[in-house]
Amino acid sequence: MKKTILLIEDNEQNSYLTTFLLERHDFNVVTAADGATGLELTKKILPDLILLDIQLPTMDGYAVANALRKIDSLKQVPIIAVTSYAMVGDREKCLAAGCNGYIEKPINPETFVAEISLYLTV
Repeated sequence: MKKTILLIEDNEQNSYLTTFLLERHDFNVVTAADGATGLELTKKILPDLILLDIQLPTMDGYAVANALRKIDSLKQVPIIAVTSYAMVGDREKCLAAGCNGYIEKPINPETFVAEISLYLTV
């Protein structure tokens, strides 16, 4: 059975590339262009994994991760921050907000699927 990944990303090019890579590896991808839409979709589809941009309009990724972690049915769903924030402390800030992992943009198309698959092996 295909794993479903929710991609919360406001940049169309990043969303296209990520979706292309994941679908090519037989994942079902659902996309949201902002945090509020991502929250609503997550409750409806109960994805196997969430890829979360941090720099989102209106509600940043930190707030989205915090909100997701407060929903009982989503507490075990891995959240991976995929962000251009790459300064000292940014990784820790993502993890403190509730993310399980952190991948810097630009993503490496050759290793990206393997990186996120590590969170789906249970």
